[in-house]
Amino acid sequence: MTDSVESPLSFRVNIRTLPRKGMPVSIVADGDQKAALAVTHGLQAVRDFRAMLNVSAWRADGVRVVGTVSADIVQTCVVTLEPLEARVEEALEALFVPETSRLARPALSAEGEILLDPEGQDAPETFSGDSIDVGALAEQYFALGLDPYPRCENAPMSQIAEGPSDSQEQESPFAKLLSLKRKS
Repeated sequence: MTDSVESPLSFRVNIRTLPRKGMPVSIVADGDQKAALAVTHGLQAVRDFRAMLNVSAWRADGVRVVGTVSADIVQTCVVTLEPLEARVEEALEALFVPETSRLARPALSAEGEILLDPEGQDAPETFSGDSIDVGALAEQYFALGLDPYPRCENAPMSQIAEGPSDSQEQESPFAKLLSLKRKS
């Protein structure tokens, strides 16, 4: 998490002073933060944003963040351009290790290629210093929960999506070629 752009929800947690059972963090966006989220993510409005997290120590020097992110938003329908109310509900789970940790280094094959398991767990994120911005992390999960093509229920289906109707059934281009071959 070495982003140079600061999140409107920035909330830094000092990892050196984490309690043994973890530290609960509750983020409720105020009006300015909701407006900034709406602009940043191309939304008409963010009516409510909440993140309920628990930040705890993981292994020797790592950090584990778990919780949920929820928001009530207003998007724009991609078909009718009407306002469309939606709800974002995302479970959040992330691991962080210092940049110097051996867990931050990817596994390598004998040839020096990076080994990745597409079905395996994500590699831990790295951090430097003694704090992690859990607000920015919550915003990332919020963004993942947004529908990239929001659509109203009453939006008409396009002809392309439905395909040709029975009255407009088109002949295959290969059938046309076959008819030309038969004529010659």
